[in-house]
Amino acid sequence: MPGGRLTQQERQQIALGLSEGLAYAQIARRLDRPTSTVTREVMRNGGPTGYRADLAHRATEHRTRRRRQAAPRGGPQVSPQAHGRDAEALREYEETLTTVFMQSGVPKMMARVLVCLYTTDTGSLTASELVQRLHVSPASISKAITFLEGQGLVRRERDEGRRERYVVDDDVWYQSMIASARSLAQVVETSRQGVGILGRDTPAGARLENIARFLDFVTESTIRAAEQAREVLHTDPGTTTGGTTGPHTDGG
Repeated sequence: MPGGRLTQQERQQIALGLSEGLAYAQIARRLDRPTSTVTREVMRNGGPTGYRADLAHRATEHRTRRRRQAAPRGGPQVSPQAHGRDAEALREYEETLTTVFMQSGVPKMMARVLVCLYTTDTGSLTASELVQRLHVSPASISKAITFLEGQGLVRRERDEGRRERYVVDDDVWYQSMIASARSLAQVVETSRQGVGILGRDTPAGARLENIARFLDFVTESTIRAAEQAREVLHTDPGTTTGGTTGPHTDGG
């Protein structure tokens, strides 16, 4: 299996495979490369619908030059990674995850902050730590945190030194889903107000009623699924022994 960076010819083969509707694994087999290599390449360079071989190649060359220019004199000095992690593989994964978040609608800086928090073992960082890691201004971090907090994706807490820390934990996606459902509920309510104004029997009123019914169903399903997932995934596996299969036990 070949190693090293992708060549321009390989990138052209990836673009061809995408145009043919092939899965990442199929394209990877054509190139004799790991599927993860193809997935990371595509997601970092526009995704399956926006990937262009020439643009991807130039972007990679630009990133390589930028890293070389940023490296200190005397050669690059890579700090040791916890748990023996591969620093280069981690950096590439962070870029891939950032791209995925961006394609889901998260702005770039917010995505970078979120990825930084997710890939930190503690799950929390201070503003100064985020500034140092991402090489951006404190104002950029503040703006990103405000956005993410509004989406329910991070929360704030104070540590022993009274410093404000930004945290992601196992409950953060539950809170985000609930916040999203509540936002949809407001759309449902407002749509139904429009039905009364426009008239239920008019085309415009019927359209708003259909929107309300659809989003009402989605909202209820989202909340129910989030509650069920939270209950199952947060159950201590130790409580399922001895024939008990749920997070709650009754005394009777």
